[in-house]
Amino acid sequence: MSSTPRVLIALLAALAATAVASSSVLAATTKKARPAPGAKATAAAKKNAVPAKKTAAKQVAGKRSRQAAQPRRVAPLPPVVIPMVDAHAVATDAGRVARDFDRWLDGIETSNDVSGLAAAIVKDDQVLLERGIGFADVNTRERVSGDTVFRLASLSKAFAATLTGILVERNLLHWDTRAADLLPAFTLNDGDGAQRLTVRDILSHRVGLPHNTYDNLLEQDEPYPLLVNRLAEVPLTCPVGNCYGYQNIAFSLVGDMTYAATGDFYYHQVEKRIFHPLGMRTATYGREALEGSKSWARPHHRGGTNGWTPFAPKENYYHVAPAAGVNASIRDMEQWLIAQMGGRPDVLSPRLLETLHSPLVETEREKRSSPWRRGRVLDAQYALGWRVYDYAGTTLVFHAGAVQGYRAIIAFLPKYRFGAVMMWNCESAVPMGLMPMLLDRYLGLPEVNWAGIDHGDGTELSGGTD
Repeated sequence: MSSTPRVLIALLAALAATAVASSSVLAATTKKARPAPGAKATAAAKKNAVPAKKTAAKQVAGKRSRQAAQPRRVAPLPPVVIPMVDAHAVATDAGRVARDFDRWLDGIETSNDVSGLAAAIVKDDQVLLERGIGFADVNTRERVSGDTVFRLASLSKAFAATLTGILVERNLLHWDTRAADLLPAFTLNDGDGAQRLTVRDILSHRVGLPHNTYDNLLEQDEPYPLLVNRLAEVPLTCPVGNCYGYQNIAFSLVGDMTYAATGDFYYHQVEKRIFHPLGMRTATYGREALEGSKSWARPHHRGGTNGWTPFAPKENYYHVAPAAGVNASIRDMEQWLIAQMGGRPDVLSPRLLETLHSPLVETEREKRSSPWRRGRVLDAQYALGWRVYDYAGTTLVFHAGAVQGYRAIIAFLPKYRFGAVMMWNCESAVPMGLMPMLLDRYLGLPEVNWAGIDHGDGTELSGGTD
């Protein structure tokens, strides 16, 4: 059965399911009725722009500004009742949870919902599951293995923040180092604000710019240095440091600051201080390195005799390496997950991890951006290269990433040192729902089929897709 019929069946089943599941699915049905992401920020930018800056303001949010339509009036939704974690219900056998997840992957593989996927589950410092399903390249029939390299997209941001923290510990940078002190030519539409902008502000998306500023031009292969200079044309939506606006171009200023502080290229510093010490042997930066890997996952789109067709990866987001430039295998990411959960204090100190994972700015929209978030997330904030959620009463450190033909997701529960990572080489939404299903199973929460899959374990679940 294809993924679409199964999702429809899951949605219909939700009408007779628990109040939690029903409320989550009902919330999902209004997704298209809300303003497009960034619409408010873009509107504010247009209102405040001087005439000479109107063209820049219109380009700022790219697709988001073009898609911002008048929201339809909808009836108020019933409140979503989010269940709370009961410590007595948390799994005592994480291995059994991993085996359940393995069976769900069987269903994903059989259904051809993804072209290829790699997944790992970690408890404490032990890898409970490492698995690849599907193909790195459908045409050659090369299977996904533990060493198959994928693009990480925005999971790269945590590497930028972590490197910065290591440089802070070595007194080469400070969290309050100002961009203007290391990059004298850099400025913003608010000159005084540009003088105040710190590395901490950059890594927590508090530059004051509208969401995804100039990503649309980056996707048209406009050079990164040109786009950084053009940030000065964009009216700010709030004073520097005062609000959240997700960035890729502005975020990558941290790479320029790294070079100014160390005299070395950003990606060399990550390799030297993170990849090599953690044993991330196949992790690299850039398209050339990806395609030079012994095994690498080609991006795929729907079509062809096998249901999927590979195509050439695009270069554009590699130009913002701190934001989206890392390539890695699932075995690399197991080591990264162990280190982020405190298992490698020789490389990432406890004090550094506490700083990286400490919330800095509210991201209210994240609580409503998918059914599983509406059904589980009580609070959503951004830290340094990481999202931090209150997931049904316990802390979840999380990030997702997407570039054309690739998706990735990583999440862990610091209190329990339990986490998982998945990467896949197509734009299927199904695996996104697997992560909250795994978390629910481990935490003993009411089970909801957030992925809309037939997992074959006999449990009656209902829900929708991410």
